[in-house]
Amino acid sequence: EFDYSGSQAIKALKEENILTVLINPNIATVQTSKGLADKIYFLPLVPEYVEQVIRSERPNGVLLTFGGQTGLNCGVELQKMGVFDKYNCKILGTPIQAIIDTEDRKMFSERIAEIGEKVAPSTAVYSVDEAFNAADQLGYPVMARAAFSLGGLG
Repeated sequence: EFDYSGSQAIKALKEENILTVLINPNIATVQTSKGLADKIYFLPLVPEYVEQVIRSERPNGVLLTFGGQTGLNCGVELQKMGVFDKYNCKILGTPIQAIIDTEDRKMFSERIAEIGEKVAPSTAVYSVDEAFNAADQLGYPVMARAAFSLGGLG
């Protein structure tokens, strides 16, 4: 649950006397409780709004991994747009490339193979028929997972 983990991250940052700025469109969350974050923007997590907040607040860094799938997607898009470099804003925690590599199941499998890590065999499929063929080749039982949903599907 990213609301709980995000609120814990805010508490940890505040214990270190780090000023916290939160962007969250949902007023009914623990993260947006009065007195938790130093500053709260009730805005959608979309690149245009997040860039406005970064331009205004000039943070030294951002944590993308506490915003669920929306936060991850937004962070990747902001990186592609060059926003973090433009405002000299560091990515704290999981690097953007690691997010990209783990979101794409096929790319993740390739990266794991490159470092020689042992994992269960897998394959990427794009249709139900391909899934059944892959299951027959891999052997049952199988687990099917959607790609690009590291932070959840909602």
